[in-house]
Amino acid sequence: MTVIHTEVAIIGAGLVGSSAALALRRAGVPVVLIERGLCGARASGVNFGGVRRQGRSIEQLHLAQRAHTIWARLPELLGTDGEYIRSGHLKLARSEADLEKLIAYRDKVRDFDLGLEILDGATLRRLFPALSPSIVGGSLCPEDGQANPRLVAPAFAQAAVRAGARLLEHCAVTQIEPVGNGYLITAEDGRRIQAERVVNAAGAWGAVIARHFDEEIPLQIKYPTMLVTEPLTPQISVSLGVEGGGFYARQVARGNVVMGGGYGFAIPGDRSRPGPGALVELGRTAPTIIPALGHAQVIRCWSGIEGYFSDKNPVIGFSAKAPQVIHAFGFSGGGFQISPAVGEVVAEMLTGTGTLMMAERFAVDRWAAK
Repeated sequence: MTVIHTEVAIIGAGLVGSSAALALRRAGVPVVLIERGLCGARASGVNFGGVRRQGRSIEQLHLAQRAHTIWARLPELLGTDGEYIRSGHLKLARSEADLEKLIAYRDKVRDFDLGLEILDGATLRRLFPALSPSIVGGSLCPEDGQANPRLVAPAFAQAAVRAGARLLEHCAVTQIEPVGNGYLITAEDGRRIQAERVVNAAGAWGAVIARHFDEEIPLQIKYPTMLVTEPLTPQISVSLGVEGGGFYARQVARGNVVMGGGYGFAIPGDRSRPGPGALVELGRTAPTIIPALGHAQVIRCWSGIEGYFSDKNPVIGFSAKAPQVIHAFGFSGGGFQISPAVGEVVAEMLTGTGTLMMAERFAVDRWAAK
């Protein structure tokens, strides 16, 4: 079988890999984008769809601010808006202690100009009357929002293809070996790709790919549980989260409410299922946030497969052992908003035109240093 030669091979055609491929092609770099299944069909395409900066760590906010400008340009970049809207993101406090944490976070990130507005209970009920009266207060980030991951994720891959990237789907990588100044990648079906440099954007399979370079990375695999209701009358115009986590929700233009919380479990074939316990807990929690959800019919539930790190920061950076390899995975359930910026930064690192701010917080060997 003929070997495909390229300058950069990207393993994983989710949002990170596809946005990196698009950025590299815009810089004129030859790229092959390798996907074990279909582009955007894994975590990038089945996540909640929240596009938020609020709640992120300082190091991630540098990426989030850059991504914020990219999201506004989706029609120009991709030919679709991906149903992206700046609806606002509202983080709720269910106790006075939670509200104090939201105030402290606002003060901590003041230099990033997120425009955070702390709302007391009375203001919250006036602006969002569908919320439960038990909610103590909240923090509103007016320019955060939401989008449809089923549209956005594959759109980045297709934009990269239109820009000249070669996409190989149903191409599960089984072997990577050094050849000359680069690497030879072999797929399960025998296809081979020789590349000078490699980007590991394999998501939940990122640690598996890293082992080909003799790197053991402590990635944990979890299976976020989500569901969607029947169309309802307008309940909430913003994307919702709660201080302390465990519940998130948004209502789309058609009236359906998408929500999530808790985790599911793995099943054979690299697939996952929603967790029964998580679904029960969502059923208990949702009406305490939006009472109308207590009577809503659930029309579908699902789970994704996501990689998590203990510090909730992804790995973004050059391999500690293999030259010309960059890892970018493990976004711990929060990668949707920042992925377009991560892709651009990865492309700049490969071309020597840019660097990652606070890179030590994303380093692949940061655990070994402890």
